[in-house]
Amino acid sequence: MSEKASLPQRVITYTLLICLASAMLLPFLWLLRSSLCDEATVIKEIESVADFIPPVLHWENFPNVLKAIPLLMYLKNTVFIAICVIIGSVLSSSLCAYAFTFCHVPYRRHLFYCVLATVMLPGVVTMIPGFILFRELGWIDSFRPLIVPAFFGSAFAIFLFRQFFLGLPVSLIEAARIDGATPLQIYRLIVLPMSRPVIVTVSLFSFVGCWNDFMGPLIFLNSKENWTLQLGLNSFRGEIVDQTNLLMACSVIILIPVIVAFFCLQRYFIRGANMSGVKG
Repeated sequence: MSEKASLPQRVITYTLLICLASAMLLPFLWLLRSSLCDEATVIKEIESVADFIPPVLHWENFPNVLKAIPLLMYLKNTVFIAICVIIGSVLSSSLCAYAFTFCHVPYRRHLFYCVLATVMLPGVVTMIPGFILFRELGWIDSFRPLIVPAFFGSAFAIFLFRQFFLGLPVSLIEAARIDGATPLQIYRLIVLPMSRPVIVTVSLFSFVGCWNDFMGPLIFLNSKENWTLQLGLNSFRGEIVDQTNLLMACSVIILIPVIVAFFCLQRYFIRGANMSGVKG
């Protein structure tokens, strides 16, 4: 907002922003409220603002969820997949972006545009060929179909890394080359240490994508021991009929890590998003 904006303009602007933020938070507040209610209170029609707060907070809904489904097992599987995908996405995408930015490869700009064009390819187009490929490799009902593709780079992550690398001082790269540093040494000792914001940004995108992924685990994972949180939540939704409060409590438990990760890393995330803007 401009510093010359008058006080009434600021009051109106901030009031509108607060109203919009409250409207966006309302579904989450409803989810949190329902997770602390009993079943009768969840389905009860709210007649006033005071009714929004349940008369009795049922904190026992959360331990009851852990007794109803093996949530910790699903959590372990999801965390393992997310960590592997983050490592694979950051390493492969940063290496590809480094080559597109600093290596003098013929037609590198055209190759980058070809890679970037794959962002427009819908996931459903590659779903069946990918399933056939992983089935022939014998990888069905394992974590490998969900992890291995991350080590081959992501077009969107490559784009973010490349745009961030374009803003790095070229003089440091040239000085390292003059001193005899190899491309991998420049990448490991100079480029990566200066790329913490975009690394956090790509890691956060990868983490949220894995955490919320439902279609991938649904296609490739058959055994209940290999299920992720989203498959467990969907199964729990089908098993219960009159325990909506437990379903809401389970949703809150699954949502908490994403919220915590964003608030802990938002400073790096915003900086990485800003510095990865479109450059030449």
